[in-house]
This record gives sequence, C-alpha cells and structure tokens, in this order.
Amino acid sequence: MSSDSGIPPVTVVAVGPGDSRLLTLRGRQVLEEADVVAGFKTVLDVVAPLLGNAELCPMSYRDQEEVLEYGVGEARKGRSFVVCCWGDLNVSARELLARVRKRADIVELVPGISSIQVACARTGIFMEDSLFITLHKRQEIDDDLTELAYYLKEDRRHIILLPRPYDLMPAGIAAHLVELGISGDRPMLVYQRLTLEGEKRWEGTLKQCAESKEEFSDLTIMIFPHGEIEVSGQRE
Repeated sequence: MSSDSGIPPVTVVAVGPGDSRLLTLRGRQVLEEADVVAGFKTVLDVVAPLLGNAELCPMSYRDQEEVLEYGVGEARKGRSFVVCCWGDLNVSARELLARVRKRADIVELVPGISSIQVACARTGIFMEDSLFITLHKRQEIDDDLTELAYYLKEDRRHIILLPRPYDLMPAGIAAHLVELGISGDRPMLVYQRLTLEGEKRWEGTLKQCAESKEEFSDLTIMIFPHGEIEVSGQRE
C-alpha cells in the first residue's frame, strides 16, 4: 500500500516502558521486517537485539528532522521505514507523530504499553478512577499546574502525573503545589525507571517531597492517590 504521492506507509512503533518483553507481538513483527529503523538511542538500544539487518538511525532532538527526512527518502526507494518511541503513542508522542505525519501521507501506528499502565498495575488503581495529566511537553505549563491543583483540591479521583524531565521534577512540582494551597499532608507516590534496572518507588507526603534532596530519575511518574490507598511515608 502506498499513497498517491508514491511514498509507502511509515510505521511508528511504541516499544513500551523499557522492558523488551512488554513489546507487543505486532510491534515485534514490524521491527523484525524493517529495513530502516529510527529512534532515540535509548529506545534503539531496547529494540536492537530484535532487528535483523535493519539500518539503525539514531536521532536526537537536534537532528530528528534530518533523520526523519532520510528515513522517508529511503521509504521512497521501497525500503520499509519504522520509527520507534517510548511507551505508548497516546502518551507524550504528539510532537514526534506530527513530524512523521508531515512527511508521510500514510502512517501506521502500533501502540504499546505505557509506563502509566505499569504504574497503575504497581499501585492497584484503575484508569477509570483516575485523571492523567502530562507536563512532558515543550510549552508553558502554568495552566497545567493550576489545573492539577484544582483537581487535587476537588479530590474525586486519583491523579497520575507525568513530569517534564530535568527542569520540572517531583520536588519542584510538589513545592509549587504547596504554594498553590494544596495541603502538605497530601499523600503521594513517585515511581522511577519502571520495568528497568534500578526501578524505585518513593512514598510520602507532598511536603516531604518538596523538601526532598533526592535526585529523581528523568523517567518518573507521580501518583496522588485518592481514598482507599494509604501511603506510609516510607521509601523502598
């Protein structure tokens, strides 16, 4: 199948939270049959053992446009081009998908398991009882933090929060929420490096997190449980 422009479809595969065993069967099949595979190096490190003779094209934030241009160019030559991303395509992959869609008329999406799903499984909460908010985007997020504070005050559902790596991490977010009037006694959990070596779980209160000197991983998820889930304040 190809578009009217003659460009074959580009496939985007979500490889999961990091454990290659959580890659879907469809995702594995696409990767095994690929001629050219692009993605950030950390993602390619996960899928590399699954590939045949595919050409690997590592990309960074600085050169991702050029790498995608190259991959689509190879697709025009009849080679199958696959782009990999972390987690699930429905969680913080919007910018990458927009870049791919700008270049290809037909894009096949292969969703994966996200770290959000893993965090829910670890905690025992259900998505239908939760609200998901992501700060993992390149834009001003003051409105998102205000929205987060609003729902925490409302306290009707669990809140699952994806921080922005490096510059807006758990301690800073917690401190900001206290400034917005959220009780420092509010319980919370922080999961780090889910399914990867060195996976950790931090438990405590909002105030304890705001005062924490711990250097949290950039692969982090924050959960503010509602109701029946008790948080002990201990770290594992």
